[in-house]
Amino acid sequence: MNSKHPHLSFVLTSVFALIACLPGCDRSDAARKPAAGPSGAAPKSVVCTIGMIADVAAIIGGDRVKVTGIMGEGVDPHLYKASTGDVRLLTDADLILYNGLNLEGKMADLFVKMAARKPTVAVTERIDETLLREPPEFAGHFDPHVWFDVSLWISAVERTRDALIALDADGATGYYERAATYLKQLEALHRECREQIALIPRESRVLISAHDAFGYFGRAYDIDVRGLQGISTESEPSLRDVNSLVDLIVARKVKAVFVESSVPARNVEALIEGCKSRGHSVRVGGELFSDAMGRAGTPEGTYIGMVRYNVRTIVDALK
Repeated sequence: MNSKHPHLSFVLTSVFALIACLPGCDRSDAARKPAAGPSGAAPKSVVCTIGMIADVAAIIGGDRVKVTGIMGEGVDPHLYKASTGDVRLLTDADLILYNGLNLEGKMADLFVKMAARKPTVAVTERIDETLLREPPEFAGHFDPHVWFDVSLWISAVERTRDALIALDADGATGYYERAATYLKQLEALHRECREQIALIPRESRVLISAHDAFGYFGRAYDIDVRGLQGISTESEPSLRDVNSLVDLIVARKVKAVFVESSVPARNVEALIEGCKSRGHSVRVGGELFSDAMGRAGTPEGTYIGMVRYNVRTIVDALK
């Protein structure tokens, strides 16, 4: 498998070296030792890849866990390569949670190695495959952006809850209670998304963004979604792709297109220029959060806040 990912060879070498040294490692490092939990024991260390998962783990885990997210604001998980520091975090974790569905493709071999030594869970693994999108241009893989259909993300939340219970059975009651409260909030959010998108006139309900991250969103909330790049940002749009979207924007008199916080805006700017050359003015309707949430400590730095922000931005621009 490594021959397909030569850029991982250094990282995997680091993994083996770190794992080999663990029995003799100094565990007294105060900077790495979490504060005591409610029972006096140290909280379980949970390391997550994307912010959406870290947010869920922290909410359900409460003070029984210490959650660390590897990929922060503005980080593109499609292109992310684990650093030596990431490898140490993963090696020291009690539980690793990642999205799966090839979102963190450059870390795939690393997860395989870690799974042989500790619980390493893809939170999307229980989603019914018949509900997953499989765009033809994504070479037979499923679309990993399931968090944009809140009803699908509920399954990821339940999987996270169950992983925490399996890790720490003594905290099961608290995990169930916190998850139940959060799941009710997600059910309400799902209804809210449908109601808000329905405010956009049907003929104006076209969401055009930098890459194809919103396919589940479009299917769940009845809006036509087009991405300039494919599912993964590793692909680059061709001139034909740009012209095709320009044709659509002009024909449907689309008022606004959207940039993404984790994807460079240059391709969307090319769309705007292409429309201008055809005599149609289209503006940037706002910046959407796609593969990463907003800054920590802001509403957009939470999963629910991010979804609400996106919906409000889309509705305001297209209504």
